[in-house]
Amino acid sequence: MPISSVVSLEKLLDLVRDAGAQIMTIYQRPFAVQSKADQSPLTAADLAAHHCLVEGLGRLTPELPILSEETPAAEYQQRQSWTTYWLIDPLDGTKEFIQRNGEFTVNLALVHQQRAVFGVVYAPALDQLYWGWLAEASELPLLDLPASAKSAQAFQQREGQEPKPIKVRALPAQQADWIVLTSRSHPSQALQKWQTEHPAAQYQALGSSLKLCRIAAAEADLYPRLGPTSEWDTAAAQAVLEAAGGRVVRWEDRQPLRYNQRAASLENPWFLADGGAELIKGDCGGA
Repeated sequence: MPISSVVSLEKLLDLVRDAGAQIMTIYQRPFAVQSKADQSPLTAADLAAHHCLVEGLGRLTPELPILSEETPAAEYQQRQSWTTYWLIDPLDGTKEFIQRNGEFTVNLALVHQQRAVFGVVYAPALDQLYWGWLAEASELPLLDLPASAKSAQAFQQREGQEPKPIKVRALPAQQADWIVLTSRSHPSQALQKWQTEHPAAQYQALGSSLKLCRIAAAEADLYPRLGPTSEWDTAAAQAVLEAAGGRVVRWEDRQPLRYNQRAASLENPWFLADGGAELIKGDCGGA
């Protein structure tokens, strides 16, 4: 389908901020928690942010399909024809939202040819906004990016300050200096085993897609995810991390994590997010 819409970066950032504001309105008052069919939690904030994003994207880019955590996924026969589409998680880290620890995000990604080429991640309770694009995004007529957008770029904006560009840091030579991020709400036996094999590293638990953004901002080094995630959990932050010079690769073969490739599931394989450095053999499960 030809795409005639052109949307500015600022409009997309504003839309994600609006979704975050919807979340915070509910966050600041008592709210009920329901369970979805897979037993994951659902709140009014998930739905409010979903409607905000879907309605906003529908106005800005009516030609593009939207895949959201909070809508039934289109059948693969239909999805496989999507060259470009929006992939969103209106409230990533619902468990963190319920626990009121602030570690939840709004995730908005543009997927093109199975790769997340543009992403915005917003943590409204922390007032932290991250965004980035790959060089391929600058070639899409859909996005009206800054004139300097011919190469990959990533940015961070905190607490109303001016945005600043971000880049990953080199992996420290000593394992004792590694900062390894882990999921706050989703531990796994495989991760525990990996931790016992790397006892010198510094481990920090953190919720939502903030983990990938912290690596992008040179505030951490590794995020081994040895458990289930869904495609909407990772796409936006993967775009930010790759734009900052990092990578998100499948654990089993170190090939880049890609999207909308499998008919049976929208679940990601295990993966590793890092600053792009190749680890020596044995440091990361046989890398």
